[in-house]
Amino acid sequence: MSTRKPLIAANWKMYKTPSQSSEFVTAFLPLVQHHTRDEIVLCPPFVDIAAVVAGTRGSHIHVGGQNMIWQEEGAFTGEISAPMLLACGCSHVILGHSERRQFFGETDETVNKKLHAALKHKLTPIVCVGELLAERESGKTEEVLLRQTSKGLAGVAPDLAQSIVIAYEPVWAIGTGKTATPEMAAEAHRIIREQVARSLNRDIADKMRILYGGSVKPENASALMSQKEIDGALVGGASLDPQSFSKIVLY
Repeated sequence: MSTRKPLIAANWKMYKTPSQSSEFVTAFLPLVQHHTRDEIVLCPPFVDIAAVVAGTRGSHIHVGGQNMIWQEEGAFTGEISAPMLLACGCSHVILGHSERRQFFGETDETVNKKLHAALKHKLTPIVCVGELLAERESGKTEEVLLRQTSKGLAGVAPDLAQSIVIAYEPVWAIGTGKTATPEMAAEAHRIIREQVARSLNRDIADKMRILYGGSVKPENASALMSQKEIDGALVGGASLDPQSFSKIVLY
């Protein structure tokens, strides 16, 4: 029986104003107020963080950023640092999401720099990995996952790695309505966990939470979470509605 506490994270992407975020929290909190099985994290756009932190104060809900730079401060127009996220009340941060890689030039190397910065400042990093449709169809899924995981974890000391969370998000399943079968997702998670054991050590690999992300919705949450290798979910579109997201949390 796994002792890993499941983590269900909402990635709101570029949706919701501060007032809409407050409305979400007001509706969502009563639906999950007695739920303690899973760790719950809301990751709103930067401009909404203050509203979500204020709305969840005193609850068991955590708040995270959707991205950050590895620098602590400086002439980096448009960027947000780890100390800024902490000062706003964040405890988590998403790193290397496929949309950041696809549209904004993120690489395994920049994700690794961000991971080191997050660990330094004691933010819980949710590090995203996953293959493109062409990579899966050409049989390169394992190669991609091994590369992204090993390069993402490069130089991380095992004694600092306990807080790391990895999210497997097959890029072909994000926002498409397509979902990896529970068995496909579990196999990818096994590949990632074996690479974590090689990069760090077996004990950390056995304890590390690996989430699934890719068109997770109330209808498939239970089947996905029933796989022993899957330790939670990184939820996109279905996390924008409080009723929908609560059903995933309460799978």
